[in-house]
Amino acid sequence: MTTKSPRQAGDRLPLPLLLVLSAVGFTAITTELLPSGLLPLISRGLSVSESRAGLLTAAYAAVIVISVVPVTILAAKVPRKVLLVGVIVIFALSNSLTAVSPVFAVALISRLLGGMAHGLLWSTMAPFVARVVPAHSMGRAMAIVFAGNSLGLAVGAPAGTLLGAALGWRVSFLLLAAVLALLAVVAFALIPKVATPKDAPRASFRRGAAQPGVKAIAVAWPMLLLAHFALFTYVAPFLRSVGLPEEHIGLALSVVGAAGLVGIWIAGLNVDTHPRRALLTTVAVLVASLALLPFIGQTAIGCWILLGLWGAALGAIGIYNQAAILRAGGKHRDAANGLTVLTIQIGITLGSLYGAFALVTLGATLVPLAAAVAAAVALAIVAVGRKSAYPAGPREQRRRRGTTPASSAEPATQPSASQLPQAGTTDTGATDTKATDTGSSAAGIDSDVAGDEDILERQSQSKR
Repeated sequence: MTTKSPRQAGDRLPLPLLLVLSAVGFTAITTELLPSGLLPLISRGLSVSESRAGLLTAAYAAVIVISVVPVTILAAKVPRKVLLVGVIVIFALSNSLTAVSPVFAVALISRLLGGMAHGLLWSTMAPFVARVVPAHSMGRAMAIVFAGNSLGLAVGAPAGTLLGAALGWRVSFLLLAAVLALLAVVAFALIPKVATPKDAPRASFRRGAAQPGVKAIAVAWPMLLLAHFALFTYVAPFLRSVGLPEEHIGLALSVVGAAGLVGIWIAGLNVDTHPRRALLTTVAVLVASLALLPFIGQTAIGCWILLGLWGAALGAIGIYNQAAILRAGGKHRDAANGLTVLTIQIGITLGSLYGAFALVTLGATLVPLAAAVAAAVALAIVAVGRKSAYPAGPREQRRRRGTTPASSAEPATQPSASQLPQAGTTDTGATDTKATDTGSSAAGIDSDVAGDEDILERQSQSKR
């Protein structure tokens, strides 16, 4: 049997599966944000005040914070395929129930159900992706999956709002439910079975948080989102304060979301090779763009450029931090990732409050400057976390040593997140095969799963 090079093995991605997961992320973000755009229509339809209808969004976020830890622990032993398909079905049921709610209480219950599914989805999906893609393609895979988030912000929520305004708010939620039901069927067909080994560690957030670097990431990442939402929540008052016409505010938000897609694409190119340098540069760009908005943002061209840089940096930051937490979490990656889901939601909530404080004390024009201060704190954490939280990537390490790989097909010396000890192995139903002698220490080891990627992974683990 001919053994393929690491680059050849790493170039193969389960693209249909990744696109389905990206679509699930798109619908999850749209589900979370849709009530905000339809608030007046929902309040009239359910005969409640707009402030009370706003609880449909606030309660959704609150239940994520409250439920993500216990629900993730309880679901630790559930097969990943069953869990992910089940979460998609719960999303569909939540949106269906919201659409047909006769009274506000029923709508609120449906949103609480959706919030629980939301937290479980994000604590599960990234570790699952890291298990089922080749090691050297993990960054590209994450970029594909998390592109759905930016599309949800840039396209999903605005499109749902327009549809609701034209056909009624209930139609928007029914359409989301129908899309999710279809995604559940497709996901059931595409998601591979993942068996949990008997010796897999029990899900423990305490042990996950104890892994070197996890605490730093669980603080720095939410601080970046705190900075983002401090401005994003009050971006309309800021844009009005610098003279942008009211009718352009919606376009400005779309620019931020669309630029996020560019940032995700860039991050997918270098997250596996230059993660530290790329993240430091990206956060520095975010700090600079936020700090300059009150000044250069007074001009139209300056405002649009800085909004684009802000959006691109935000999109890339998610990919870099997601890869960092999976790597730092090691065999406790699920718990470590769930911890960041919790702290991120807290960061988003505090970001809105921090932005409100800045708006009242400093005025709308200086809200971006207050956001830049929070982002600068995160930049400092990233800078000092060079050992465990945000270490140098393979090519960065080679450059420091002054060495050059002999071949472009040489495997990376530092493992990416999907090369770390696995909490589960992909069950392909293949018969046992013997690994051929490739001249490495992996020769003669029995393989439970057929495929060149598994042989290469055994070689890498044996060498370490």
